Amino acid sequence: MKKIVCALLFSLFLLIALPHSGHAATATPQTKIILDGQELVLPSDVEVVNLNNNVMIPIRVVAENLKFNVKWDQKSQNVSIEQNAKVLSLNVGKKEARVQNEKVTLNTAPKLIKNTVVVPLRFVSEEMGLAVSWNNKEKIVGLTSTEVPPLVDPTPAPAVPDVDNAGWNKVNDISFANQQLVVSVDTLVTPQITRLSNPDRIVVDLPNTTFGDIGSTLQQGTMGKLDVSGIANVTEVRYALFKNDPAQVRVVIEMNNLSDVQVSSQYISGKLIVDLAMTAAIGIPVSPVGNDGGKSIVVIDPGHGGKDPGTIGISNTQEKDFTLPLALKVQALLLQEPDIEVVMTRETDVYPTRPERVQLANTLNADVFVSIHGNSVKASPQTTGTETYYYKRSSSKELADIVHRHLIEALGFKDRKVKNGNLEVLRNTTMPAVLLEIGFLSNLVEEQAMLSDSVQNKAAHAIVDGIKEFLHQSQ
Repeated sequence: MKKIVCALLFSLFLLIALPHSGHAATATPQTKIILDGQELVLPSDVEVVNLNNNVMIPIRVVAENLKFNVKWDQKSQNVSIEQNAKVLSLNVGKKEARVQNEKVTLNTAPKLIKNTVVVPLRFVSEEMGLAVSWNNKEKIVGLTSTEVPPLVDPTPAPAVPDVDNAGWNKVNDISFANQQLVVSVDTLVTPQITRLSNPDRIVVDLPNTTFGDIGSTLQQGTMGKLDVSGIANVTEVRYALFKNDPAQVRVVIEMNNLSDVQVSSQYISGKLIVDLAMTAAIGIPVSPVGNDGGKSIVVIDPGHGGKDPGTIGISNTQEKDFTLPLALKVQALLLQEPDIEVVMTRETDVYPTRPERVQLANTLNADVFVSIHGNSVKASPQTTGTETYYYKRSSSKELADIVHRHLIEALGFKDRKVKNGNLEVLRNTTMPAVLLEIGFLSNLVEEQAMLSDSVQNKAAHAIVDGIKEFLHQSQ
């Protein structure tokens, strides 16, 4: 019974996409659901409704976060809820339900409301061993377990990095391309990954984690979605703040078929990568080669960072403080391109090692790698100009020629040409890769220009225009 109670702890969350229905119901705005004293988080588009004085909840919510198995039969309008050996069966529009093949009469029949099947809260929760209450004034659903909690596992949990005042790790960006989920996080996080069916989906839970930079547009109770149009076998990727205390972020990847998918994860340079590799008939994972016919993956690498300041300018400017703002401007522009998925090797003042930057790009099977730098020769403050490096591959030379041309046209700095350079991030990456030396921080005039927003904006547009032109020619 405890498993049943624990299952409901995660309930009441996501929705089930079903046809519209015109049933009238009274929505209960800002409804709260409290389970054993803890408030559960509901996405903004999921509603608890009061229908004929019966509190109704979305049934998919009762399943996805409880890890129930829910089956929906469109033809018969039947919802089947399975948890271990217990089976509940309900039909839209019918008051008669079945629990373990025994008939049970509901006060109100399940309804289709706003693309969602809603069922009586009291029926579901009481059949699952919980007591329920409804505070109509405060719009609070109360769920209380009637079981004694099990003994706590004596194994201590790993320490949680103190990444902010609340102590939670932070998610700063989420993307999906090339059958890979990429989550930018402040520190190492070990995901809890679950495979569920009906519909086929992969649930990725990030414990002790909340939203960072993307939290300004995505707060508790709201849901974000990624554009996965054109990506084979993936129908939807959505994410939300699942719990507040302790904080937990949940990402759900819905798929057409999970049977041939092998899931693995790794943490590289501030990025959690969840790889959905297709499995061949003999059972060997097949890593994706190139992109999946959807978006092109572009890795932008702001040079240096953290403990590595890079070169020093004539005004004691640190190179890392130039490369990151420019790279973030490039990122902002690429995020507006519907056919490009951008991944940053760093988004804050941290230092990914050169091997980590290479590994990230290669693991993602990126289409383009661009490393952004600033030059300096303090012994020769009169030296100026833009130069671009590639290593051997003809595709890298082509990318270098195109991006360099756009930079020279946009900035008007001296043309120091495209050059072959035996640099680790160019030599060891497997895709077209370039390293851009935008200008010389050791030259006073050029340093002032490079640190200005106006010149950085010009450089960012030039880099993006060059990347887009290269990708277009490569198709």
